[in-house]
Amino acid sequence: MVPLKRRKVANSGTLNAGTHNSAATQPNKFPQVILFLLERKMGASRRAFLSQLGRRKGFQVEELFSKNVTHVICESNTAQEARMWLEAQGAGQAGRHLLDVSWYTESMRDGHPVEILDRHKLQEFAVNDSEVTPFTVPSYACQRRSTLENHNAVLTDALSLLAENAELSDEDGRGVAFRRAAAVLKALPSAVTNMSQLTGLPCLGGHSLRVIKDILENGTSSEVESTKESERFKALKVLTGIFGVGSKTADRWIREGIHNLQQLRDSGQTLNRAQQAGLEHYDDIKQPVSLAEAEAIRGIVGRAVASVSPEAQIVLTGGFRRGKLTGHDVDFLITHPEEGSEVGLMPKLVSWLESRGLLLYQKTTRNSYLECSEGPGRPPSNIDRFERCLSIFKLSAGQTGSGVQSEETTASPSATERRWRAVRVPMSVSTVHISKEVP
Repeated sequence: MVPLKRRKVANSGTLNAGTHNSAATQPNKFPQVILFLLERKMGASRRAFLSQLGRRKGFQVEELFSKNVTHVICESNTAQEARMWLEAQGAGQAGRHLLDVSWYTESMRDGHPVEILDRHKLQEFAVNDSEVTPFTVPSYACQRRSTLENHNAVLTDALSLLAENAELSDEDGRGVAFRRAAAVLKALPSAVTNMSQLTGLPCLGGHSLRVIKDILENGTSSEVESTKESERFKALKVLTGIFGVGSKTADRWIREGIHNLQQLRDSGQTLNRAQQAGLEHYDDIKQPVSLAEAEAIRGIVGRAVASVSPEAQIVLTGGFRRGKLTGHDVDFLITHPEEGSEVGLMPKLVSWLESRGLLLYQKTTRNSYLECSEGPGRPPSNIDRFERCLSIFKLSAGQTGSGVQSEETTASPSATERRWRAVRVPMSVSTVHISKEVP
């Protein structure tokens, strides 16, 4: 009998030595630059990934800190925190650059060490007012109570604009980071006046902190202003504002020379049903929806639900449920107290609304949890798998207490010929019982 061959197991010392010397196996293109990535707040897995990326690009990235390190790369750390860490290692900052991870990623992208700009340097928090007290906010968004009063609208608007720009450029990671930072600022009980108040708050990365500091010190952010003036950003906002058009389609149109609605109409592009409806009703859909209009639509949809399934329940969700006076669309969640009885409810509801000429467009997606002969259906999106309908609702002026046309809309000739407006109305059917009280 031939014995099984045993696999060699390296001891921990060998592993550490191999990791530490891994940079030596790669050609060092920039001997004057020796990098060390601080694991604190960055995380071990992300640090390992970025270190390997740097070594493949020809950078010397040290696994262990030493006196030879010239650049310390941090993520979501302040300059004070980095210096305290250096002191704990028995080293000082002398001769070393304390840099945000953005410098590192830009250097990786360009293939060489980029110039160190102010935005790459770790932020300094100078406390000039001893009475300034830092804010405290729960780490998880679900632990924070939603508030309609935003004390930091200037800051959150700036971060939201950068988030939108990132999302339109398919940089979802950056978009999420800006959105999370804006959400934290919205939850604060008062206005931010000093950077020291933000010490220890979750979800505030280095990039977001630079934008906040720029606004607090200068009243505006140069990055935000340049984004606002970007022709590409303006075109993306217009084109993705069309119902049924995403960032990839808008980007393709821009590359084909289409930057506005008229150019799109003249281009002869083939549009799907959703895009045709979105282009036709663009002005209406872009106008804010008032609470009165939302309540009017709730009354109509409520009658429709009661007609097709008397025991079913309907709840107005989204911003209006939280007490907002305006919104971009009117969301409804529908369910039935008896689980299983909600199946097939959406097609009946849509049929009722269409028979009365109340839907300008609708697309219904079935509940993909349901089993069929081919097995469970494919999820229609990465949000959930429940039955839903994305619709454009036709709301007549007589169905609200006030006119449905805004001043902007009524100024156009087409608006004066009709007494209705188009409103986006997403509807979902859930198997979960709905509480009518806002938590």
